[in-house]
Amino acid sequence: MKRPRIRFWPATAEARRGRLARRRECWFYLLISPWLVGLILFQSGPILGALLLSFIHWPLPQAPRFVGLAQLGALVADRLFWRALANSVYYAAGSIAPSMALGLALALAFRPERRATHLLRAVVFLPVILPGVATAFVWGWMFNPRYGAINALLAAVGVRGPGWLFDEAWAMPALILMSLWSAGSSMLVYLAALRSVPAELYEAAALDGAGRWSAFRHITWPLLSPATSLLLTINMIAAMQVFTPTYALTRGGPNNATLTLPLCTYFNAFVWGRLGYASAQALALFALILGLTLLQMRVSRGKVFYMGGEG
Repeated sequence: MKRPRIRFWPATAEARRGRLARRRECWFYLLISPWLVGLILFQSGPILGALLLSFIHWPLPQAPRFVGLAQLGALVADRLFWRALANSVYYAAGSIAPSMALGLALALAFRPERRATHLLRAVVFLPVILPGVATAFVWGWMFNPRYGAINALLAAVGVRGPGWLFDEAWAMPALILMSLWSAGSSMLVYLAALRSVPAELYEAAALDGAGRWSAFRHITWPLLSPATSLLLTINMIAAMQVFTPTYALTRGGPNNATLTLPLCTYFNAFVWGRLGYASAQALALFALILGLTLLQMRVSRGKVFYMGGEG
């Protein structure tokens, strides 16, 4: 008796796409596995420890004592905490928009694919990868009111420069100006977003008689809204956690004018020996950043445009 022949049908396109998606997913988790291990071992543990410490009063070298929510309540009456919170909000409000605007302007200027623009992109992005402490000290020299480069340039045009980091009124604006040094990260994101805008849209707009400003307003800017929303969230989180320049240059001075929440938390934990209270401040900072992030996502809902429609 002749056996029936078994026929192997070729896989359908949907099955092939499914296998390809699973293969990409496996590669994705394989490539991010070092970050996941670092997150679990070196970040999740300290975060959990800080959460537990926020309920403990531990003035070193004395023994710890459980106090419940007393330390969280003490934040409300702490004038230094509110001053640090106001400074953090001031820094974030003053640095985010100018940095993003400068990044967008640089991305538009360096958008053409030329050899010179490739070099300029690298030069602009270089400060992002430089060590933060070294960069802070360079800016500290530039802002020096006696022999700094900035006041020397102002004096050359007949303007008397302020005290910058030594002046209570000018210390935080100086730090905000310093933050523009890292606008290359925003430039890089905007460059990637500009490449995703189809050239056919500009050609159609040109046929309709639209100028450069109209094309930017009605085509470029709406399609850059996903990148803008992402940068707004990332820069807000980074600005609320600023620590290196304030610690390296001012230590929160003069007169607490540059004392931010992360710096205040550091002082409480490692200078004043109040580990539990510092953990409560860190928990408050986390809650603030989380709340601002959720608020930004809610406000931007319906205002972020993708090629397939609104997001």
